[in-house]
Amino acid sequence: MSETKTEESAQWGNIAADRLRSLIERIERLEEERKGLSSDIKDIFAEAKSAGFDVKVMRQLIRIRKQEPAEVEEQETLLDVYRRALGM
Repeated sequence: MSETKTEESAQWGNIAADRLRSLIERIERLEEERKGLSSDIKDIFAEAKSAGFDVKVMRQLIRIRKQEPAEVEEQETLLDVYRRALGM
């Protein structure tokens, strides 16, 4: 009976190990892809800079475009209020 349990535990252990290995390998592949994509994005920003665009402003635009319109409007309103309070 103990041999059966040991075999069963080993079998489940192998299944878990195989699943774990598969998940780790998938994550590693995605991390490699992310490195490549990050490099591509960096190259595009360098291209934009060499064409005379302000990369800092481009990054702000990208961040804004990810937000909901109402959230953007609220931030712009607060920014305007704060500027006025500071006499800007």
